[in-house]
Amino acid sequence: MTERPLAIAAIPGDGTGPEVTAEAMKVLAAVAKLEGFSYDVETLDWGGDRYLKTGEIIPEGGLDLLRGKDAIFLGAIGHPGVAPGILEKGLLLDLRFKLDQYINLRPVKLLPGVETPLAGRGPKDIDFVVVRENTEDLYCGVGGYLKKGTPDEVAVQQAVYTRKGTERCIRWAFEYTRRRNSPKKTLTLVAKTNVLTFGHDLWWRTFQEVAREYPDVKTDYNHVDACCMWMVKNPDAYDVIVTTNMFGDIITDLGGILQGGMGVAAGANLNPDVAPDGRRGVSMFEPMGGSAPKYTGLNQINPMAAINAMAMLLEHNGQPAAAARIDRAVASVTGTKMKSQAAGRMGHGTREVGDLVVAAL
Repeated sequence: MTERPLAIAAIPGDGTGPEVTAEAMKVLAAVAKLEGFSYDVETLDWGGDRYLKTGEIIPEGGLDLLRGKDAIFLGAIGHPGVAPGILEKGLLLDLRFKLDQYINLRPVKLLPGVETPLAGRGPKDIDFVVVRENTEDLYCGVGGYLKKGTPDEVAVQQAVYTRKGTERCIRWAFEYTRRRNSPKKTLTLVAKTNVLTFGHDLWWRTFQEVAREYPDVKTDYNHVDACCMWMVKNPDAYDVIVTTNMFGDIITDLGGILQGGMGVAAGANLNPDVAPDGRRGVSMFEPMGGSAPKYTGLNQINPMAAINAMAMLLEHNGQPAAAARIDRAVASVTGTKMKSQAAGRMGHGTREVGDLVVAAL
């Protein structure tokens, strides 16, 4: 029986998003030919330009369209003509919540030849993963204003934590740590239990209870401020971190800089649940660098984060050999062919970096 093609929805998005998406798709085409699998990509024009023309962010029927796909590849969101927050909430957060992408997975791995701001550190020192809860906390939009626009204005923003949301994230992180099976095999909970004594107490208690089911996985705990310090001082101490939505948002950006900048940082928004018919939830994969509008059309933006995101997409969707082939090719190119990971200083253009990865596959 012929295997069904991998169905991907591509949302190139804004700014340099279409440029880096094109290079990720170039690599996908090459690795699919080498590994012998088929795929189908439907490209969607969702983003700032469409919003300015139509007032729509996700068009009617858009979510149902995405639910029929295996994966979503997102290039970038952020348009200079659209007020900050509109596209981010209306597209990125809306997809995370409505498709229940409750795991944000962020590898923090320093590649060969890539500079880190940490003196004396190399690839063997920076190789850990952050598992961030992706659908609760301060991002739920619970809150409001009283007497807005007056000297007596009050603004309330509430964090929401549920036992279900907390436990499924923590359990997934334990399973991931077990599968990753590094020599450390350690899962570190990052929270702020000494101050956030309700929601983060729920995280602490749930972590302790679930940990009893994984005696082979070592556990640790950091307050978030201490974690930021130790990520800089001793990044080699970490294997897998599990944390809340807000804290995960912050420490993954720190991790991105440790691994050489947003030009190489990729992430996944995962719904790992499996339906009774065997279909998994739809997950979304993206580079972390944003739309970088000042580089639009200049062939200067680094596509490596998008290519790394494509490797994560393939790993999650049953093509681990293809993902590993991309990972090796990327490491070869960063280690031997590129002067820098910074936009405009790579020694090659955006399209040329994509060609180098294809050649190294």
